[in-house]
Amino acid sequence: MDLLVATRSAGKMREIRRILADVPDLGVVDLDEAGIAYDPAEEDLEPHDTFRANALSKALYFLTKSGMAIVADDSGLEVHALGGAPGVRSKRFAPEQGLDGQARDDANNAYLVERLLDCDPSARTARYVCVAVFAEPTGVPIVLEGEAPGVVLDQPRGSGGFGYDPFIFDAELGKTFAEMTGAEKDSRSHRGMAFRRLADLLRDRSG
Repeated sequence: MDLLVATRSAGKMREIRRILADVPDLGVVDLDEAGIAYDPAEEDLEPHDTFRANALSKALYFLTKSGMAIVADDSGLEVHALGGAPGVRSKRFAPEQGLDGQARDDANNAYLVERLLDCDPSARTARYVCVAVFAEPTGVPIVLEGEAPGVVLDQPRGSGGFGYDPFIFDAELGKTFAEMTGAEKDSRSHRGMAFRRLADLLRDRSG
């Protein structure tokens, strides 16, 4: 089967392709490959206050657009000292708006560090959250979830990953998510957990 991944993030797409690579007879297709051009309406697909509702919103929108089996996820960082912020606003956390790519990541990270300046290092605990929704033209959408604990650093470490990865330290592995290899990140990350569950589901169906 072909599976459409509803994201325009190159970093996210790269990770998802890697995690699903060993699912037999699965074609992992991005939006460009499916011929779905960017529409400004996509900016309004995450209006909800939960990852689950946002992921479902994206999945149903692109399911209608494509008619293909689809997976959409909403992911973010929840910092306990900030009451769970940035949460569903992780992509749009910084006050500066209209930024894309690395500029947006840099602004979000700078704002995160600024918000935690007076926070004791021992209280900088956080968790990454990923909620993925798998949907087909017929059938009930399936929700798959993953999370990964971490600690927010005040200086970046590592050049891999994307988003908040250089600032989120995995104490068990002794590395930030940006210092991990692809295999390490897939085994430790929130997205890795959610999409490994999707991979298991798809393998069971094909078997």
